[in-house]
Amino acid sequence: MSDSINHECGVAMVRLLKPLEFYQLKYGSWRYGLEKMYLLMEKQHNRGQDGAGIVCLKSDPPPGKKYISRERAIGSGAINTVFQEIYKQIDKLTDKDPDRLNNIPWVRDNVPFAGEVYLGHLRYGTFGKNKKNYVHPVMRENNWRTRNLILAGNFNLTNVDEIFNKLCELGQHPKDFSDTVTILENIGHFLDDSVQKLFDEFKKKGFVNKDISRLIGEQLPVEQILKLSSKRWDGGYVIAGIVGHGDSFVIRDPSGIRPAYYYKDDEIVVVASERPVIQTVMNVDMEDVKELTPGSGLIMKKNGEVREAVIREPHERKACSFERIYFSRGSDFEIYKERKKLGELIVPSILKAVNYDMNNTVFSFIPNTAEIAFYGMTRGLEKYMTEQKINRIRAAGNDISDELLREVLETRPRIEKTTLKDIKLRTFISADKGRDDLVAHVYDISYGTIRKGQDNLVVIDDSIVRGTTLRKSILRILDRLGPKSIVVASSSPQIRYPDCYGIDMAKLVDFIAFKAAIALLRESGRETVINQVYKKAKAEEFFPKEMVTNHVKDIYESFTDEQISNKIADLLTENNSIHAKVTVVYQTVDDLHLACPKNLGDWYFTGNYPTPGGNKVANKSFINFIEGRNERAY
Repeated sequence: MSDSINHECGVAMVRLLKPLEFYQLKYGSWRYGLEKMYLLMEKQHNRGQDGAGIVCLKSDPPPGKKYISRERAIGSGAINTVFQEIYKQIDKLTDKDPDRLNNIPWVRDNVPFAGEVYLGHLRYGTFGKNKKNYVHPVMRENNWRTRNLILAGNFNLTNVDEIFNKLCELGQHPKDFSDTVTILENIGHFLDDSVQKLFDEFKKKGFVNKDISRLIGEQLPVEQILKLSSKRWDGGYVIAGIVGHGDSFVIRDPSGIRPAYYYKDDEIVVVASERPVIQTVMNVDMEDVKELTPGSGLIMKKNGEVREAVIREPHERKACSFERIYFSRGSDFEIYKERKKLGELIVPSILKAVNYDMNNTVFSFIPNTAEIAFYGMTRGLEKYMTEQKINRIRAAGNDISDELLREVLETRPRIEKTTLKDIKLRTFISADKGRDDLVAHVYDISYGTIRKGQDNLVVIDDSIVRGTTLRKSILRILDRLGPKSIVVASSSPQIRYPDCYGIDMAKLVDFIAFKAAIALLRESGRETVINQVYKKAKAEEFFPKEMVTNHVKDIYESFTDEQISNKIADLLTENNSIHAKVTVVYQTVDDLHLACPKNLGDWYFTGNYPTPGGNKVANKSFINFIEGRNERAY
């Protein structure tokens, strides 16, 4: 992706099902679980480079001993910072007597991060809240072990205000207005309520308080707590949690918007946001890793019982297609195939854009994430050329010469690496007046790959969101090669609507497709459409989310995809002194679904949100655009 955007976070959980002595004996170290957690987080660093955190819980600590350890850090090196601090704490305790690390009872009682449950999180900070306090896991602490709650998640709710107000009605006074604190306190309320009910029940039966604490832990209805807590949630989420006595869980939204996978054997349970991460860390086959069912919870009881349970009735599956196009690791077996298919399916549009002139067209990609789609595009071009070769050979008949046959057989797409990602934009200068000049040099070119004034140049990108880097950098440097025309192909459709389930794309004004549609309306004298959409959105601004219609769809209704693509090309070259003709082609929504048949979440492209809160966010984002408010719409 040429435009840099932040996105979903990553979660990781390790639940050891055997005593620490088992891992010491079999694997040579009680740190087996901790080391697996490090690998799970490191292999998911693509999901969050602004912060990282980890919590460890000891299941059976003696009173007076610390049994919850947490370490968090911010910055691009947060994972290493966290684990360096953890090992520093361990080394400090055993500096004078290293043999203590082999004394498992002593380790269990005294060493931080020596426990049975680990919860890790990787975070992208959005909307300026990139501070350590916002890094997960977050905790709700209490002297009763069963009232302690630890959470980490990959989620965004569209109706935080609704849930927040409900908490206030219950008499709570939340310390912050955010989805993280709201969910923590929301689950915490029903956890407290369940603990109190069990306490009263056992008290009536004559049990003493010390025994009641144990019995509450054994009978805590985690499944019921999660059902009651999530009843009003509207959004995309994977939320992992630990209760202080040792129960743990992972829950997924009913539409399956956010991804979650797990592996279980008789020694360990491992959960992560991405399947190939588990495959690599645990050295298991794809078939051994299960996807957590949408609307379900993976419940891991302290006694080792592990099961999936239905928390919310599943909806139509709308797993995020952006995971497939861009965010998730391309090493996943299915994602790799899907990205190649996306590149292959856009070939007809590319051929049309270059007037089928294969002899005078060079094909390349915008590094680094479009590389797999490029392989698919190359395969599609080869298929097309194979048909052309067959036709030429048939036309020549039996008298075809060796020279012509050799010429035909050696014909292939002209593939070059024309673009290189040269440097990383440094944040210390990103707000300076010199930013534009710096952006223009993020990419570089391979000189001599294009015949000046003769060749077309096609570059494939996996998606075009704002078009900023294309306009300020990539098109400028590609134009230096002197191509007759430049075709930018996006393997995803036009991004027209805001996301509100985890990706940092919440403002319509940022999308070049939206800017193009607004420009077309104004140029064609149909500004009344803009005013009508504003009035409709404003009229429903305070309606319950279930009664709101996505009126932003009306902005695009008058235009074909091609008309908007052509206007995007105009906007990309406006005041840009580009000599080559620039054309932009996009994937169709139908072909997106053909390439990613199991992941039909397409609201960024169609405006068809999987939850009612999405419609409200789209309208609010449009209201913000009209009223000049540069803020998130949820």
